[in-house]
Amino acid sequence: MPRSQSKNALPRGRKASCADEVENLGFARVDLARRRRQGVPEVVYGAGKTAEQIARILDSLRRHGQSPAVVTRIDAEKAAAVSVSLGADFFYSPEARFGRLGPARAPDGIGPVVVAAAGTSDLPVAEEAALTAQTFGNEVVRLYDVGVAGIHRLLACRGDLEMASVVVAVAGMEGALASVVGGLVACPVVAVPTSVGYGASFGGLSALLSMLNSCAAGVSVVNIDNGFGAGFLAHRINHMGLSK
Repeated sequence: MPRSQSKNALPRGRKASCADEVENLGFARVDLARRRRQGVPEVVYGAGKTAEQIARILDSLRRHGQSPAVVTRIDAEKAAAVSVSLGADFFYSPEARFGRLGPARAPDGIGPVVVAAAGTSDLPVAEEAALTAQTFGNEVVRLYDVGVAGIHRLLACRGDLEMASVVVAVAGMEGALASVVGGLVACPVVAVPTSVGYGASFGGLSALLSMLNSCAAGVSVVNIDNGFGAGFLAHRINHMGLSK
């Protein structure tokens, strides 16, 4: 299938209408054309939405064949209510605050996506990245607690790093992990600063600036604590040139 098409492509000669592309729920306009444009359905940001709103949006995506449907930043109480509404097909990770309706896609990317986290305190963000990448069809290798304070732990994992198609490097404090990983691998590195650290880390700003100023080539940076953005970018890189 050519990359310009997708499984949800409209019949030849038919133009998309508003009804094809959007379902208006009153409080939300669900983007039904996202999968056709980008290869994956619209992702729901759960913070600030009620459990009922989240459930209705996810149900809309499911009814229109937009699977797997993902919600990020959803707390355990809302997730429990959404699960009651949608049934056993709803998966939830409390650590990552990540929900998914429907099964993850089978891995079909170029190679493994490695998610490396500096410390155990970075795991909520790392897991958000890992689950995002897994959901959309990527083999994910997790390397956790491999920060530069004990760099031998990272160097012991060089085999996994060298096999990676993309590495997501998650770190707070001074954010040095991304630069070190960038110097070890030939593939793109997606750096994720986290808000982990003491006062002078300024809620992740120190790690963000360190990653932006990395001397290692091929390192890109997403926003503080944005595990979803990193996992999604890794997915897109890992599917470059492949059919949707």
